[in-house]
Amino acid sequence: MSVRERATVTADGERLQTLPEGAFVRDLVTHVDRRGSVCELMDPRWDDVDEPLTNSYLFTVRPGVVKGWALHEDKADRYTLLFGELEIVLYDDRDGSPTRGLVTELVLTEMRRQMLRIPPGVWHALRGLGTKDVVAVNFPTTLYEHRAPDKLGLPLDNDVIPFRFAP
Repeated sequence: MSVRERATVTADGERLQTLPEGAFVRDLVTHVDRRGSVCELMDPRWDDVDEPLTNSYLFTVRPGVVKGWALHEDKADRYTLLFGELEIVLYDDRDGSPTRGLVTELVLTEMRRQMLRIPPGVWHALRGLGTKDVVAVNFPTTLYEHRAPDKLGLPLDNDVIPFRFAP
């Protein structure tokens, strides 16, 4: 029996997906001219960026590789994809959150560069899609503490998160 697909975007191209409370996706504009292109990755003056810009780092994910599950108790991650295609799954297990129990699957791509804010307390895992390495930048809201990292982890298959990556 066939099933009609659910709409995932509006006629204007806006995402219909629900994100965990405190998460957001911001479109990044790439300006192109005859010399090349420029794309602002982060500007603390943006209306939706009200947390400090502490540092940044680049990370990669190889095609087909899954990283996660990870959770930060205090910091928010702000991922900006530069190259490749990245599947990101978020799971909100925060006590008192209006979106507790929500699983959200997103794909970031170089075809539509965006910044994704992942709030503290939200589990997340990443998978590289396509045929080339994902290259992304994170602008976390707090500095990394080498002596006591703000990072908890779970194995990919666990009894906490109701999601499994398809092979």
